[in-house]
Amino acid sequence: MLPQAVDGILRSLEEAGFSAYAVGGCVRDLLLCRTPRDWDVTTSARPEQVMALFAPHAIPTGLLHGTVTVCQGGERFEVTTFRADGAYSDHRHPDSVEFSGRLEDDLARRDFTIGAMAMDRRGEIVDLFGGRDDLDRGSLRCVGDASARFEEDALRIMRLLRFASELDFSIDPDTERAAREGRGALRYIAPERLREEMSRLLCGKAVCRVLRSYPDIIGTFLPEILPTVGLDQKNPHHCYDVWGHTAHAVASSPPEPLIRWTLLFHDLGKGKCFTVDEGGVGHFYGHGAISTTLAEQIMARLRFDHDSRRCILQLVDWHDRDIPRTRKSLRRALNRLGEDGLRRLITVKRADNAAQAPAYFAPVQHELDLAEEIVAELLAEDACFSLRQLAVNGRDMMALGLRGQQIGAMLQHLLSEVLEEHLPNEREILLHEAEQKKEV
Repeated sequence: MLPQAVDGILRSLEEAGFSAYAVGGCVRDLLLCRTPRDWDVTTSARPEQVMALFAPHAIPTGLLHGTVTVCQGGERFEVTTFRADGAYSDHRHPDSVEFSGRLEDDLARRDFTIGAMAMDRRGEIVDLFGGRDDLDRGSLRCVGDASARFEEDALRIMRLLRFASELDFSIDPDTERAAREGRGALRYIAPERLREEMSRLLCGKAVCRVLRSYPDIIGTFLPEILPTVGLDQKNPHHCYDVWGHTAHAVASSPPEPLIRWTLLFHDLGKGKCFTVDEGGVGHFYGHGAISTTLAEQIMARLRFDHDSRRCILQLVDWHDRDIPRTRKSLRRALNRLGEDGLRRLITVKRADNAAQAPAYFAPVQHELDLAEEIVAELLAEDACFSLRQLAVNGRDMMALGLRGQQIGAMLQHLLSEVLEEHLPNEREILLHEAEQKKEV
């Protein structure tokens, strides 16, 4: 049941006279018949004892908090001494910890009952707070007083929503109430940690329900979403308000962070450009550009990496553009977006459409199928859509006597002629066109 390396760590600690258990999420995942992402060990051994026992394979990664990283079988495992936490003055980390000889103290400091279980190397489960019953019920509940748990560490509020999304669990009423009441403390949490939890929430199987149920919590660090909540679109293409549409669009896409963040952002601008025509139909002209601006602000605030920001902004900006299902239009799109970017855009458009009124589903999906077929044909033909694929290059332009900016301008002209299918991507023909063009 336990990996060999984990069993070896527990055995070594026990043979040295200490208590030792696998603890937390790995035990939860085993009981859910899921493969644990990582394994944590808790023990009565003090950090210096763990260091001595596993030398030279022990790394002092967090001695003040009782944590030693033990390297076994090419993997790393955190081994932490039983402890009780002191006050949390920064709403995130304990000011101090007190090492304990009691497993009970260690389990009592944890956030949710389903993560407050321990297992020894013989498979015996220690469950002091009803974690197994909560797993059976599919319920998330704090250990002890929920308000106190969230006051100690506000990130637990986002962990709560993330687990609800990943596991498709409900939230215990007292825990839910405490999360809503304590949500303001999320302002103390590092942006990177909020981004990480939100990414995992977005990729969960119950993301639609969680987004629709808790915009008030998510809106504490993403206030840009709040104007979309309850915003009636007054349009026959839509059967949900803007936030409901957003939640369903996210859930209708593959669980890939870039795609799901794009869909979270894609309609943020609708609240700023909502108009109703004489017939009572709602419109959102220009919402793509506004959504792109809002997405850029959010990603800067949450410290997204450069590549993710570039990709997501491009997709948000393009999500509502109509790309005619023709070879020319799709070659131009390939030129602007690249193969990966265009495939992602089609995926975004599929999800956006899937979250609209059912009557409009099939026709739009058919058009997207057609676009994918044409893209596949172009790629199979190795059709030219980038300068890298052009049959001539900068050295060829220099041989014709062009210099500096003239070279780039001429290559762009030739690529445009190829994209528009005015010229084939053939070296001699392109050289002739360049020779003729430079004489003008």
